[in-house]
Amino acid sequence: MENKDFTYSKSEKLKSRKTIDLLFSNGKSVSKFPLRLVYAPSEGAKEKVLFGVSVSKKYFKNASDRNYLKRVLRECYRLNKHLLHENTDKPYAFMFFYQTNELLTYQEIEEKTIQLFKNWVAEKNS
Repeated sequence: MENKDFTYSKSEKLKSRKTIDLLFSNGKSVSKFPLRLVYAPSEGAKEKVLFGVSVSKKYFKNASDRNYLKRVLRECYRLNKHLLHENTDKPYAFMFFYQTNELLTYQEIEEKTIQLFKNWVAEKNS
């Protein structure tokens, strides 16, 4: 296996309010139920990919459940981000959403994440 970077450094995290607003106003999205990935080109970003996760309070009232799912989503991204990095030539900002009230297992979420990232690559290249 080639040398892949399995980190999720602070510089990769999507924190800029301006970039997040840009994602919601101009971003496109791909879905693989129950996950949704909203993306937009990110001008002037130092990193190739800026990435954030979100779990709605509408679906999970308990903060501990939301935090658990956010940890799982970040871990799935961390282990599979090479799918995004290998297929980007310019900087992108991504927001990753979990959109159902059922609690899936880690394996199911990771499987859906890989499918979602592959869908994004296919849509971007079409």
